[in-house]
Amino acid sequence: MRKITITSKLLHFLQPAGTSRGVYNTRLSFYLKLTSDEQPDVVGVGECATLPDLSCDAMPPNEYERKLRTFCDEYERTGVIDYEAMRAYPSMLFGLETAVAQFNAKGSLNFFYTPFGRGEEGIPINGLVWMGTFEEMFERLEAKLKAGFRCIKIKIGAIDFDQELQLIRHIRSTFSRNDVELRVDANGGFTPEEALSRMEALVQYDIHSIEQPIKQHQWTEMARLCAATPLPIGLDEELIGVNERQKKIELLDTIRPQYIVLKPSLHGGMAGTEEWIQLARERNIGSWITSALESNVGLNAIAQLTASIYGTNIRHAQGLGTGQLFADNIEMPLKVVGDKLWIVEQLHN
Repeated sequence: MRKITITSKLLHFLQPAGTSRGVYNTRLSFYLKLTSDEQPDVVGVGECATLPDLSCDAMPPNEYERKLRTFCDEYERTGVIDYEAMRAYPSMLFGLETAVAQFNAKGSLNFFYTPFGRGEEGIPINGLVWMGTFEEMFERLEAKLKAGFRCIKIKIGAIDFDQELQLIRHIRSTFSRNDVELRVDANGGFTPEEALSRMEALVQYDIHSIEQPIKQHQWTEMARLCAATPLPIGLDEELIGVNERQKKIELLDTIRPQYIVLKPSLHGGMAGTEEWIQLARERNIGSWITSALESNVGLNAIAQLTASIYGTNIRHAQGLGTGQLFADNIEMPLKVVGDKLWIVEQLHN
């Protein structure tokens, strides 16, 4: 018989994590531990965590744990994940999928039997420059460039736009687009009226793409921007809460973005992420996968999923560089070497 226990942990950020929506200092995560009487040596662990102002399944911790328990009880009873019932609870689904995937892999971190999971190849990732004062952002940027990142993602929309342009100008004065790919993420920080002119100001700096230029739930405005934009647009927050397959089709066909940016714990767990990517591919819409400030448990699961979906020799940088954000992260054999994320346990065997 399979059994799931639930524990929680409050994670502390080494530095405040700033976006145009606000600043995170701590992060509460729930952990599922899946065991069975039949295989006492095999354990599967999954992470369930919401972003309070963002996740469609965010709720007070006690309420969240109660709801999570009901899904775990159902899984214990049936041995099957009820994907349809869990569509509206992506963070819970993601944690349960992770625990089951690891359990089915006999406790290995290599859930999907990929070269990445065996430690044979790394996944290219972007260096993330969080919001802060101009000086803080400049310092973070220099550190990422020095570390050898070839793709930099800058959070914009919180400080003065001219200062943000100054940061970008600084990068481009030293590094061409062949040296460093630049992505910007506005987290919905622009108004619909100013978004186009701001993207026109950015385009001269060879920007790869801009994520979520305006707040979500403005489909008409976002569709207009995607049609007129000089810069490829990636949807991120826009996808949150769009959990039904038909609604996903409607969103993609209405807005017609250039990219979608998937966070499994926000966008439907592993199954929902795969569904989004399949629908996007059918429409020639590009994609990449990022973490959503999970601890290493969630980060490993997202990296394993990324390797499974995109295959070997991934060229496009993914957003998986969040493992060094916490002072009290959970130990796992994940390591950033240069601009790639590796599983290092197997690497040195």
